Amino acid sequence: MLSGPVHAGVTLEARKLPMKFTWIDCQPNCRGWVSAAGIVTADSPTDFDEFARGRRLGGATIVLDSSGGSVNASIALGRRFRQLGALTTVGTSVQTGTTQSAPANMAPVAYCESMCVFLLLSGTTRYVPDTAHVRVHQIWLGDRANDAKAATYSADDLTIVERDIGRLAKYTFDMGGAGDLLALALNVPPWEDLHELSREELRLTNLVTTDMVVQAGSPDAAVVALAPKPVQGRFVSSAGATSPGPAKLVKSAEAMSRSGDARAVMNPPGQQ
Repeated sequence: MLSGPVHAGVTLEARKLPMKFTWIDCQPNCRGWVSAAGIVTADSPTDFDEFARGRRLGGATIVLDSSGGSVNASIALGRRFRQLGALTTVGTSVQTGTTQSAPANMAPVAYCESMCVFLLLSGTTRYVPDTAHVRVHQIWLGDRANDAKAATYSADDLTIVERDIGRLAKYTFDMGGAGDLLALALNVPPWEDLHELSREELRLTNLVTTDMVVQAGSPDAAVVALAPKPVQGRFVSSAGATSPGPAKLVKSAEAMSRSGDARAVMNPPGQQ
């Protein structure tokens, strides 16, 4: 169920913190959904595993509101979403009353930036409201993203970025995305404003597979999917066919927005 305006200040603060997963119950009108708000950190995949334990999340809707985060952690998290057969969308969850037990609505005014866009791609069905903002840019070394032009880089640094681009390319095709998504993202360096995808570009990149949310009485009703485009590219495989292994402690490029979010990722919650 979609609602009207949200409290922007509260939403902005949530997007600065490490990603938090919350189950939003909206019965008897619908099944409910998973709210995934905040920056993807190295801990996010295991945090989601803890959240999912004991819950029946197969085919669940995952509502994203995020400024991006770690490349490798986002890839691992996205593969978990795909294994669930999740529907992904962009929005924020808003209580319609003053008590915690009050019904909740999904507000479509939200942001999905940087690596969040690749989490959106992980859904077997993907919906983006007209009022949502989906923005892309290049991945970069997180500790140098704020002043990328003035920073210095070693050969090892370039190897890290190139390796992560390769992983991201394979993931994109595994998830059914088009090469246009990579082309659009890799064309925007970190010292330029993020590129907001138009409705046409959302379709061109295969980020959107449906145009509407079903407001039916069935608790399992979610969306009406459009016929997907054929996947382009050589790296086509069965996404989620194997479970991701334990995360290795390796350096990774970070995909961050330019609004100070990189600092929020590296600092503990509550620090600026």
